[in-house]
Amino acid sequence: MPKPPSRTNKATSAAKSDSKPPVNSANEDISVEENLATATITVTAIEIPELTEEEQRDRLHLERRVERAFFEAGKALAELRDRRLYRSSHRTFEEYCRDRFGHSRRQSYLLMDAAVIFDNLEQKCDRSDHILPTNEWQVRPLSKLDPDIQPEAWEQAVESANGKVPSHRIVKDVVQRIMERTQVPNTYQIGEVCQILAKDNPELRGKAGCWGIVNHVGEFSCTVKTWDGEYTVGLQHLKSFNYLPAECEQMRQICDRIRRLRKNESLEEAARAVLKHLGEVKRPYLTAFEGELLNFIEKKYLLQG
Repeated sequence: MPKPPSRTNKATSAAKSDSKPPVNSANEDISVEENLATATITVTAIEIPELTEEEQRDRLHLERRVERAFFEAGKALAELRDRRLYRSSHRTFEEYCRDRFGHSRRQSYLLMDAAVIFDNLEQKCDRSDHILPTNEWQVRPLSKLDPDIQPEAWEQAVESANGKVPSHRIVKDVVQRIMERTQVPNTYQIGEVCQILAKDNPELRGKAGCWGIVNHVGEFSCTVKTWDGEYTVGLQHLKSFNYLPAECEQMRQICDRIRRLRKNESLEEAARAVLKHLGEVKRPYLTAFEGELLNFIEKKYLLQG
């Protein structure tokens, strides 16, 4: 019976042909290190040309445009609102800003407020280097101060930032120190008619410019009664109309009449809309026609004024 072919010789010969002298890894590492130590690295120097006078002017101009971007946006929004240029497509300015720019009501008004502050700083700051805000977030704390004090606060913040544009935190700290230094006693009186200044307080959204009656006086705040509720408001968010006592009493009576009518569950939507208008007027009095409307609603629902 024939034997199967042997594969031993083939495997052996293959192993021999593939075999190589052993490599000394230590010697190889030494050789690489020597090569690296003696290698020559060529560095090509690139000369960066200085800016020409025209380029320097262009750079400064473009930097100013970037810095003033939020200011220009706020100014444009204010003009759109004041001239009612949105009226052909939208019922209210807030709806227009939301649809056209994706802004919330708060965002649009913050930009407009910031533009007013920026303009004030640009006109009144004495610093020769004219360090000005570059975004709305930096100037927002300044809205708590009177316009006459804002430049002083901004210059202090710039100094704290070592001559650079200060951060929101630095400006806020400076504003807090100034407010603590200039804190005055609460001089409001119960029954006084005040205007609500919403500013950057989201809890007062929709109440900007509305009137209210002070019914509690605290150390740093007042509780104000309005046509639709009561609000605890910081002193920086109130402004007195300086009405005579008799005029304050007249407005208190109007406020109470509106609040009493609103409790009537059978009140129609049209009547509620009128009461809402009367409660949100941006002045502490009613016109003769508005007074007649209030009287009519009271007679309709059998209430006495």
